[in-house]
Amino acid sequence: MTQTGQCRFCGAELQHTFLDLGASPIANDYLNSSQLSQMEPFYPLHVKVCDECFLVQVSDCISARHIFSDNYAYFSSFSDSWLAHAKAYVEMITARLALGRQHHVVEVACNDGYLLQYFVAKGIPVLGIEPTANTAAAATKKGIPTVVKFLGEETARDLTRGGRQADLLIGNNVLAHVPDINDFVEGLRILLKPTGVLTMEFPHLMRLMSANQFDTMYHEHYQYLSLMVVEKLFGTHGLTVFDVEELPTHGGSLRIYARHNHDESKPRTPRVEELHQRELNAGYDRLDTYLSFTERVKETKRKLLEFLIEAKRAGKTIAGYGAPAKGNTLLNYCGVRTDFIDYTVDRSPHKQNLFLPGTRIPIHHPDKIRETKPDYVLILPWNIKDEIMEQMAFIREWGGQFVVPIPEVKVYPAPGGP
Repeated sequence: MTQTGQCRFCGAELQHTFLDLGASPIANDYLNSSQLSQMEPFYPLHVKVCDECFLVQVSDCISARHIFSDNYAYFSSFSDSWLAHAKAYVEMITARLALGRQHHVVEVACNDGYLLQYFVAKGIPVLGIEPTANTAAAATKKGIPTVVKFLGEETARDLTRGGRQADLLIGNNVLAHVPDINDFVEGLRILLKPTGVLTMEFPHLMRLMSANQFDTMYHEHYQYLSLMVVEKLFGTHGLTVFDVEELPTHGGSLRIYARHNHDESKPRTPRVEELHQRELNAGYDRLDTYLSFTERVKETKRKLLEFLIEAKRAGKTIAGYGAPAKGNTLLNYCGVRTDFIDYTVDRSPHKQNLFLPGTRIPIHHPDKIRETKPDYVLILPWNIKDEIMEQMAFIREWGGQFVVPIPEVKVYPAPGGP
């Protein structure tokens, strides 16, 4: 682990705390039973804000090669709603850019091919770039040529020399995951054809703060982004953001459209200026806006613990649903272990029969819910709570209820009752 005392983007000294979540394990380092008797490494999860460019960032940097290992636990295709989102994007962008067999689509951090598979079905040539070998192997099985590398300037130049520049370059939920953000964006610039289009999706910092989504902060997310910061970042590397969409995914995300500065065939839309102005009006160019977040997070912790304590004192049983990285931030920060939650369940076989990092809560197949009939099911991936409540609606058979912890604790009845 290296100490990061300077802003990853502009190089200014980092002096201000945005949020200090104490020490936490790496959020996707799930444990097997043989590791339960071993020491588990915890690292500072201290998020700072740059007072020059206002990039919010984790100040202690763990090696990306350690986090994004060859046995990466997250596979995108296990969420039905995320697959539907990906398919809808492919339909939209194919029509908007009139993409066909003569074009080349490249996705950075393609994971298991959850998105590129829909371009393949249309006969459009694709290339995936993915640093985790096990998810890349899953993409390859779907007929997606995949390069197992991190994207940066060097990788982009190698691919460009091989004639693999992109007419459409895609990056979903990757811009927050790169420790050297300048090298990464320079790689994007090199890989994009002169008249190509780049689209990127990332959680919107303004939504993160307004909805109190502090659990989306973990070591794998090196930075947290506003439109204003992304415009500055891309502009530094010769790219212009010419359009933006606000999306409901991951609690509120942005999809930005970018081009080379010299490509004037794609004029800037009013949506960019409107959102930029909204961020200014909300104070995202003032340090005090960022420094007010900590107290709200502490209050959320208190409310969750109050609910759990009262439920357990009343003799209620509680199970979790999901084993997402965000859930591990929440549980470790709040000190919630098997004294409150008996177990959690997850659809991904890559997580079943393992244990959550730090809290060591066991992960089972979702059938465990029906077997044990808990009074409450705590939904950890709250961003897909509607999908989960529909899948698990059968808990109404014994009067079970759902609990969603973010933005604050709320209890939901199971859908479909009389």
